Amino acid sequence: MAQPELKRGLANRHVQLIAIGGTIGTGLFLGSGKAIQQAGPSIMITYLIVGIAVFFVMRALGELLLSKAGYQSFTDIAEDYLGSRAAFITGWTYWFCWIMTAMADVIAVGVYVQYWFDIPQWVPAIICLIILLGLNLLTVKNFGELEFWFALIKVITILALIGIGLILLVIGFKTDAGSVTIRNLWEHGGIFPNGFSGFLFSFQMVVFAYVGVELVGVSAAETSNPEKNIPSAINKIPLRILFFYVGALFVLLCINPWTQLNPSESPFVKTFTLVGIPIAAGIINFVVLTSAASACNSGMFSTSRILYNLSKNRQASSHFGKLNKNHVPGNSLFISTLVISVGALLSKLIPGQAFGIVTTISAICFIWVWGVILVCHIKYKKTRPELQAKSKFKAPFTPAINYAVLILFAVILIIMLIAAETRPALLFTPLWFVLLFILYSIGSKKRKNPHDKSMINT
Repeated sequence: MAQPELKRGLANRHVQLIAIGGTIGTGLFLGSGKAIQQAGPSIMITYLIVGIAVFFVMRALGELLLSKAGYQSFTDIAEDYLGSRAAFITGWTYWFCWIMTAMADVIAVGVYVQYWFDIPQWVPAIICLIILLGLNLLTVKNFGELEFWFALIKVITILALIGIGLILLVIGFKTDAGSVTIRNLWEHGGIFPNGFSGFLFSFQMVVFAYVGVELVGVSAAETSNPEKNIPSAINKIPLRILFFYVGALFVLLCINPWTQLNPSESPFVKTFTLVGIPIAAGIINFVVLTSAASACNSGMFSTSRILYNLSKNRQASSHFGKLNKNHVPGNSLFISTLVISVGALLSKLIPGQAFGIVTTISAICFIWVWGVILVCHIKYKKTRPELQAKSKFKAPFTPAINYAVLILFAVILIIMLIAAETRPALLFTPLWFVLLFILYSIGSKKRKNPHDKSMINT
């Protein structure tokens, strides 16, 4: 019997909103408060720099995905250009990235629900996981629908913020913090109020804000008409970066002097409160709740597909490569959800430090994944010139821009090493790669055994 394959159940509107949802998340709604305190108004420059770099990563990924019909995600690309070891490390690292991110987000769901109901935070967290698991087990279209509506809520919120902010800017509206004016960008210590070091230290949280944009690549195998939908989604990323990140931050900082923002609170709550919307806190709490649920939903989707691809490439247990009757990798979904739920319970032990640790480790691991994509594209241009010549979606300014972005990523890692807050997580992360290298070596020995059908038996 023919083995069932992943179903192409994601329509163009799903892909477009997955791309938007991947670039708007917890990093903007919550993390931007801390980043603003570090960089001041120069945070807009940080978001712009990282956003441009991510766009070129996505253009490289898009060209690679469309260069060969058999690619289902960037782990297949890594296997093709860098070998099975790189694919193994990249695949499991990407799984680890999303597991950690989803842990933080599912705990956040519990915290946000406590705003309305006095119940233990683990109760809504587990309920959220069960609901998302049930919906994702049905069809991939359910994932697309969830992300469509989750992303729509985020988009409407930011549109409302920008629209209201521009009106207040034009009329010179006065709030408890002072007048709404563009002068707030430089009248409180200048564009770089904490010096160049404050600007540099903001890069870690900004990198985390962009994690998830590569979900377009993970969903490639389940996208109808990828030749049209993937380029369309990727090409709109610069406009979304300018509008949803730089535009939203511009309005925030014109309404609120950066010195008035609390790093531990969402600047969006502060802004809607200042403009006189009485139910502002409830509105934004609902938005960040859906944002956290959206990130958790994305984490469950991506980790299950990565496990599926690792299994198909004999780099994980064969059990993870089985699809249910709805063409969904059910076993992979179950195990990922189980790990997320255990991690969520453990993260309660260090609630004050969990978010910072998770975001730093996640950012470091995502830099690895993005770097692998760029390196693969460089090798693609060198070793497959015939494919590159036929490409209808060529990445611009390559390979020079690939090297430039790789250098930027290296600089960001050095900054994380220098910063006391991010240094422990940066020093811990290499242990993950050492573990993967050992596991790959053990698995390689087992693979040589003709009676062993998978690289790693679990």
